Amino acid sequence: MKHLSYLYKFFWIYRWRFLLGIAFVGLANWFRVLQPQVIRQALDTVVEQVKFYQEHGGIGAHPEAFGNLSFQIGKFGAIVIGLALLMGMFMFFMRQTIIVMSRLIEYDMRKEIFAHYERLDLAFYKRNSTGDMMSRISEDVSKVRMFLGPTILYGLDLIFLFILAISSMLKVSVTLTMWSLLPLPFLSISIYWVSTIINKRSEKIQQQLATLTSTAQEVYSGIRVVKSYVHEEAMGRWFADQSEEYRQKSLRLIRVDSFFFPLMSLLIGTSIIITVYVGGMQVIAGNLTAGNIAEFVIYINMLTWPVTAIGWIASLTQQAAASQKRINEFLKTSPAVQNQAPALPKGEQHTPLKGHIRFENVSFTYPDTGIQALSNVSFEVLPGQRLAIVGRTGSGKTTIADLLLRMYDVKEGRILIDGVDIKQIDLYHLRRSIGYVPQDVFLFSDTVLNNIAFGKEGISREDAEFFAKSAAVHDEIMSLPNGYETVVGERGVTLSGGQKQRVSIARAFAKRPDVVLLDDCLSAVDTQTESRIVGYMEDALSDKTAIIITHRMYGMLEFDKIIVLNEGRISEEGTHDELMTSGGYYTEMLEKQSNGEKYYDPA
Repeated sequence: MKHLSYLYKFFWIYRWRFLLGIAFVGLANWFRVLQPQVIRQALDTVVEQVKFYQEHGGIGAHPEAFGNLSFQIGKFGAIVIGLALLMGMFMFFMRQTIIVMSRLIEYDMRKEIFAHYERLDLAFYKRNSTGDMMSRISEDVSKVRMFLGPTILYGLDLIFLFILAISSMLKVSVTLTMWSLLPLPFLSISIYWVSTIINKRSEKIQQQLATLTSTAQEVYSGIRVVKSYVHEEAMGRWFADQSEEYRQKSLRLIRVDSFFFPLMSLLIGTSIIITVYVGGMQVIAGNLTAGNIAEFVIYINMLTWPVTAIGWIASLTQQAAASQKRINEFLKTSPAVQNQAPALPKGEQHTPLKGHIRFENVSFTYPDTGIQALSNVSFEVLPGQRLAIVGRTGSGKTTIADLLLRMYDVKEGRILIDGVDIKQIDLYHLRRSIGYVPQDVFLFSDTVLNNIAFGKEGISREDAEFFAKSAAVHDEIMSLPNGYETVVGERGVTLSGGQKQRVSIARAFAKRPDVVLLDDCLSAVDTQTESRIVGYMEDALSDKTAIIITHRMYGMLEFDKIIVLNEGRISEEGTHDELMTSGGYYTEMLEKQSNGEKYYDPA
């Protein structure tokens, strides 16, 4: 239960609903336990009256006998039906409290896990597969809910029924009660043995399910590559192998369950046989009545489901513990990037960034791979200046963007914005102030309008169209079946690469950011479209600090400074004219570009 102790806070939040549920469970079982007692009274009353009539001339000599017996049976029948209705009403209430509570906690848990996922840094997402994360927020939470709802409900039902039924049995006959409950120690040993096996096998099943989900998600995401290489059959075999392993592990768990439940039925049947035999001997001895035997048999049958459910409850509890353990592993993971800035007083707003950026001897090694991306990098961008960063693939260009957005924190050196260490700036204010267009464009499975409006909450349709025109994508949006209301599909699959890049640019412009950060965002557009976008950028970026990471230079944009990265170090730095006289990588790149050659990067 140590893993499930995390759930205590939810029980406290919904304590009144939970306490009401406990009360309803108790009342439902109280009315349930009264029914065998009424049946015992009815049977004893009928037996006594029949015996009385037989001793006084027989039933035929008493015309009123059938009327009296019918009245007595009807009265007791009405009481039993009344008790059953009351029991049913409180059973409805107990489900409305405890089962609904479990659904509310499930809702809260999913929100909490999702919010925690959003706070975690990029290194976490590189270490863990998407399928595994999806499995924990869906399958694992569902198994925990089964513990919070049905398991607790039937567990409470079992406890109350055991206490009320066994106490009622003890009032009638301690001897018969002891004999009837004789199989219970064997039941306890069976539960302990089976639950231990279930715990181990359930955890393995959950791990394999996460692997299975990851496999399917990876194939779906890369379906174009799978089809283009005609690897459908190979991927199908790969998925089948993972599914077979999941099937085998599930069957091993089911075999334990299939052995356990017949064992429960055997033990309950043994209890009934013992009850009838020992009870019959007690009736012969005059210590009990026939009604007591019927009462005990009904009690034993009442205990059949709870006793049988012990194994089911143990199984669900163990599965929930295994799932909660997996959930806790992620919830206990703290993001490496923390918001260290103090909270602003209520009503006060953050000061806009001026855009004075300085890198001071920054070195960075990716924590998930151990690859050093930057080594002793220093440069400065004044407010309103434009910086171009060029270099071969893997030279560290995108790492600079990641560090400016604090997707990672530097371990050596520091980054200053407006003279303040970037770690001391409010993390969310920093990211809201930077308009970032990543190299790997991502669009949500939503309308084009909502994808552009993602950059700024509350943006109007007219503003979205303006920014789309600025990104030279408005005409193509209007040619779509539903214009701006067209759903672009998962990851923007219905749009071309160039269209996705331009929608992403419009989204960044919609933020009206203080700093613009573009990471090779025009690689998939033609020269004419590029000229239109760059023309807008010339005006839009006139008073903003802009850092543009690129593999080619744009003739319409003038840069105040250009740096060339090579293997994580700055190999060249200066203006366009200064770098052209040095005859290095920058000159080579520009010559190839001017000659119309497609630049080939041997790295």
